[in-house]
Amino acid sequence: MCDLMMMSSSDSNSDSEEEESLSEGEMAQLLEEVEEKKKLIATIRNKPWRMKRRLVDLKEAQEFVDKFEGALGKGKGRKWFAYKVMMKKKWIKFQRDFENFRTACIPWERKIKDVESHFGSSVASYFIFLRWMYGMNLVLFGFTFGLVVIPEVLMGLPYGSIPRKTVPTPDQDTAQDYSVLMDFNGYCKYSVLFYGYYNNQRTIGLLKFRLPLSYLMVGIGTFGYSLMVVIRTMAKNADVGGGDGDEGEFTFAWKMFTSWDYLIGNSETADNKYASITTSFKESIVDEQENQKDENIHLRRFLRVMANFLITCSLGGSGYLIYFVVKRSQEFANRTDLSWYEKNELELIMSLLGLVCPPLFETIAELEDYHPRIALKWQLGRIFALFLGNLYTFLFALFDEVNTKLEQEDSIKNASIWAMKEYYANYTLMLNGTDSPIPPMDPGDVIRGPCWETAVGIEFVKLTVSDIQVSYLTILIGDFARAVIVRFLNYCWCWDLEAGFPSYGEFDISGNVLGLVFNQGMIWMGAFYAPGLVGINVLRLLSSMYYQCWAVMATNVPHERVFKASKSNNFYMGLLLLILFLSLLPVVFTIMTLPPSFDCGPFSGKVKMFDVIMETIDLDLPAFLGTLFSYAANPGLIIPAVLLMVLAIYYLNSVSEAYQHANMELKKKMQMTRDEEKNRRNNTDSTNQVMKDLEDLLPNRSLMPPAPPPQPVKKPEPEAKPTKTRPGTAGKGVNLQRDVTLASPNPNARGPVSRPPGPRGHGPPPGAGPGRGRGRGRGAPPR
Repeated sequence: MCDLMMMSSSDSNSDSEEEESLSEGEMAQLLEEVEEKKKLIATIRNKPWRMKRRLVDLKEAQEFVDKFEGALGKGKGRKWFAYKVMMKKKWIKFQRDFENFRTACIPWERKIKDVESHFGSSVASYFIFLRWMYGMNLVLFGFTFGLVVIPEVLMGLPYGSIPRKTVPTPDQDTAQDYSVLMDFNGYCKYSVLFYGYYNNQRTIGLLKFRLPLSYLMVGIGTFGYSLMVVIRTMAKNADVGGGDGDEGEFTFAWKMFTSWDYLIGNSETADNKYASITTSFKESIVDEQENQKDENIHLRRFLRVMANFLITCSLGGSGYLIYFVVKRSQEFANRTDLSWYEKNELELIMSLLGLVCPPLFETIAELEDYHPRIALKWQLGRIFALFLGNLYTFLFALFDEVNTKLEQEDSIKNASIWAMKEYYANYTLMLNGTDSPIPPMDPGDVIRGPCWETAVGIEFVKLTVSDIQVSYLTILIGDFARAVIVRFLNYCWCWDLEAGFPSYGEFDISGNVLGLVFNQGMIWMGAFYAPGLVGINVLRLLSSMYYQCWAVMATNVPHERVFKASKSNNFYMGLLLLILFLSLLPVVFTIMTLPPSFDCGPFSGKVKMFDVIMETIDLDLPAFLGTLFSYAANPGLIIPAVLLMVLAIYYLNSVSEAYQHANMELKKKMQMTRDEEKNRRNNTDSTNQVMKDLEDLLPNRSLMPPAPPPQPVKKPEPEAKPTKTRPGTAGKGVNLQRDVTLASPNPNARGPVSRPPGPRGHGPPPGAGPGRGRGRGRGAPPR
């Protein structure tokens, strides 16, 4: 037993000695092989191999790495090296499992994949954009409710304690009516949904929370966070996009190998995609044939100019209609006997314009005859111009109303101040100079101003809610009811309803995308005046995902011309970035220019809203920081900083253009190199010696007799001078060439053998001696 133990210990010692006896070169070679196997494991998916070979090579590489990776350590550090290798493997496995878990936690991934398999990636890109918008608004909802709404509810004064948190006494009887609540008046108006509910106390609660400062910072931070997220997403998409190739080069190759959408899993969509690719090939062929012809170019230009003129007239008419309706609603503000339509006329008109104008634009755009992707971008741009024009017309008319309300507030404020002075003066005269208390008055009986911030917030909330209602009713009536009629009345109708009019509806990508962008612009502008608007938008996006996924799967059919969406959705993001910038302008104008209401909101009592920041700097920060901020706010520093940023932008733009020019030059050089290589490869007089040898080995070429060399014209040669040469060497006057011999050809030589040998004829035996005249020194000498 002891002998066996000694033998086993000796074997293990010998193994360890062999492992430790590896030289530096062997260790380096082993390390290089391990790294190669790791690289193979990481890149085996990109190898153009069969799956069986991939699995075998992957298994061998993993076994090699597992076997020899731990042997790279030496001496006492081997265990520590093996421990680090083990922990690295566990960390990689944890990262892979976490990535799989994060992928599984992506919301609505299966729904979007189902839509993508039935309708292609162009329709699915809308739902991906909708999911991204939901995530961004969820973060904004967390900021607003966590830093503004919840602190006011938990630490602020309760409802009914002050006038701004109390429904006026004349309105308390109807404050809970459905019609009043649907107009966001009554208890909705005096709630945390709107700006006027929040108190102007500098600090609230035991935590001394600075609510006015938090309100302003959240309002500005909403735009800052949104800007950062949009630009970051655009930069990420720019890295992904760019594989579509140049449209002018290799048209056939790009269409052949990149046109198909491999995520399609529906037979009808696949048939439509096949027909779309076929049509695109035909159109490309026709375009190539018609490039040199200018027969209809003037007609096409005329039709496009006319289409743009009609669309411009439609945009101008819609803007004028909204301005007229807003002015009319200001006249309705002094009346009490209004119908339901007169109360909601503005919201209905804006929603109907957003519903009617896009199909009208699409009909007019048929005159232009663009490619579907280009036509979609034009459609998106025109609908965006429509929504943006309507929104800014609404804002201009709304700010006219704000100016009217500011005048009313000044008169009410002056009247309130005069009344309070009269009260204190009368109280002092009656009680001979004693301090007069605050007049005992119920908060609901206090005269208050119109609070223009809350009025603006109510308009934005009403516009958002009416847009939600119109969108959902449009889907329910325009798509679902249409699909039911086509499905069940097709059997008893005069013509084929599915193939003809009205047929099933197609999913309107441009209208839905611009609806999202327009709605998000209203949220960005209205969230400062109505903090609860962000929560309403989160509910809207959440319900839209389920409702529209059901609608598109149940009532819509794939597009007749299915085109693959671009790898980067930067066009959507560009529209969103533009609407973000345009939404920032009115809010900044409000903060920096307009005075806040004197009796409602967190900034009441201030000359301007941004005075909250200056107050915080003066009271809560050290003196040197206040001095520093005052210097930083000096126009003498701001203007050079702005100029420096402009110069930096100009420099970066110039560098970018230089890089683009260099890339174009490199592309041209690569194209020239490819052309030269192609010409060299296609050249019949190849300079490749291997190709010549292969041509010489061809059977037809081997049997061909060599061409006779051309006979040069002989010229009279001068007499050759004798030269001295050594024996066995050639003189300088002799030209040694291949396949050239100095001996004359044999006239009795036979030609090449072209038949098998026949039977031997009768003759002398092989051993017979030579006869007469044969051999040497035989026979009689000649006479």
